[in-house]
Amino acid sequence: MDNFLTRTAQNRFMSVGFARVNRTVRLGFKSLWLHRLRSLLTVLGIVFGVCSVIAMLAVGEGVRHEALEQIRRLGSNNIIIRSIKPEEERSSAVERSYVLEYGLTYADIRRIRDTIPGVTLVVPGRIIRDFLWNGRWRIDAEVVGTVPWYHEMRLQALSEGRYLNDFDMEDSKNVCVLSREAADRLFPLTPAVGSNLRIGGDYYHVVGVLAREAPVVAPGGGNSSGQNAAQTLARAFIPLTTAKARFGEVLVRRRSGSFEAERVQLHEVTAQVHRQEEVEEIAKIIVDILDKNRKKKDYEIIVPLELLRQSERTKRIFNIVLGSIAAISLIVGGIGIMNIMLASVTERTREIGIRRALGAKRRDIIFQFLVETVILSGSGGLIGVVLGVAIPFFITLFADMTTIVTLWAPMIAFSISGLVGVVFGIYPALRAADMDPVEALRHE
Repeated sequence: MDNFLTRTAQNRFMSVGFARVNRTVRLGFKSLWLHRLRSLLTVLGIVFGVCSVIAMLAVGEGVRHEALEQIRRLGSNNIIIRSIKPEEERSSAVERSYVLEYGLTYADIRRIRDTIPGVTLVVPGRIIRDFLWNGRWRIDAEVVGTVPWYHEMRLQALSEGRYLNDFDMEDSKNVCVLSREAADRLFPLTPAVGSNLRIGGDYYHVVGVLAREAPVVAPGGGNSSGQNAAQTLARAFIPLTTAKARFGEVLVRRRSGSFEAERVQLHEVTAQVHRQEEVEEIAKIIVDILDKNRKKKDYEIIVPLELLRQSERTKRIFNIVLGSIAAISLIVGGIGIMNIMLASVTERTREIGIRRALGAKRRDIIFQFLVETVILSGSGGLIGVVLGVAIPFFITLFADMTTIVTLWAPMIAFSISGLVGVVFGIYPALRAADMDPVEALRHE
């Protein structure tokens, strides 16, 4: 019997409490609805703050994803060495015409492969800038002479046909694999695989087309001049033996009144390391080996693992900056809520006095005003979440930028908006609760 009475009392207390909360929330909505325009203008500060938090985090996450994808394609276990023209050679080449000799050699490959046990695979490459022709269609491209396992090391997927194989290498065949960009521009109306194209004075049979990939921005570029450039050029991959036989080791560039010739055996060498923990140490060993066997600095070394760590650091800084800007917007919105609620307290002084005279306690007054501030901030947070999720979509659609809205971004932004409402609503609520009922009733 006692337990039954206890449960009955508890249920009655809960129902009374629920009714009180329900009545307070309804009064809050009614009070805010009486001043619709003012409430709307107050909510806009929270809307813009929440919206900017989600949109900025989406842009930052998209930038991070693009950077990580580019570095992933370079390979976290890889070390990339590229030939670059020394500065003194560049300045002297303008004044006189002669054959410049610099860059990586086949002897460098043998030294790296034979002296460093941790290196499991070495991929050489020659890169020649030339035109690709298909009838009247012509594009400026990079012709890459490489080995059959190049695309596996660099994680390049095929969309059509096949890649280069050992028979192509042994027989120095005139076959090529095109990047998706080159295939679309050279063969807009017909299939690329099975067709022929011309490079220089020789014709090549297209045996495969790579899948489309985002451009990789890497230090040093990928052209034979060693200039820094984003790798956005169309590419044609041919066997390394074919590149040596058709183009030779001396590349000639004619200019007005003079010509420039370069002798470069290899423009790029990629070394794959067995264990990721050894990548940075082996990169230092490769630098020592190369420096001991050359008189000038005619190479650069790129460690994607270091780029990955740098990207993570940059992303953290980027998010802190964007988050700070968005936080300022939320604080401004919170100040707007506090300002409006203080004005509301002044306007409703007589109402507060009547409620206190009828038996309302301080906590009831505090709860009433906190409910109103939470309604303002919560509704602004919901609208901001909807806009914040929609804006990255339009950024991707019209600006062609990758944006990623993670699940935690809207949750954090909405939670912060609710917290802003509570924090900036406490002072007005306390001020309302501290009013003397007698003085409040005298207020006109």
